[in-house]
Amino acid sequence: MSPRKVAVVAALVRGRTVEDALTILSHVPRRSAVPVRKVIESAKANADHNHGLKPATLKIIEISVSPGPRLKRYRPAARGQALPFQRKKNQPLKKKERRRRLWDKKLIQ
Repeated sequence: MSPRKVAVVAALVRGRTVEDALTILSHVPRRSAVPVRKVIESAKANADHNHGLKPATLKIIEISVSPGPRLKRYRPAARGQALPFQRKKNQPLKKKERRRRLWDKKLIQ
């Protein structure tokens, strides 16, 4: 999925609490909402299990999407030709905060 498509969904949850973000993402009809929701759920579980933080107090302070590696492929074309195209990947990066303390940076591909 291209980074531009995922960035549109990431902008919807930027600056919101984790519970609000998950509610919003469950109602967004875009396919790119699924990986963003999985990243947030994973970070929420890590905060609870690894750091002992309560999920109700977490807030997304930054979420950004950067382009990942591209896969170069070829598509058949007319008269026996092959035209190149690229399959785009993305890497969402998010930070969450609880009382001005950064605790989680998670890079998921």
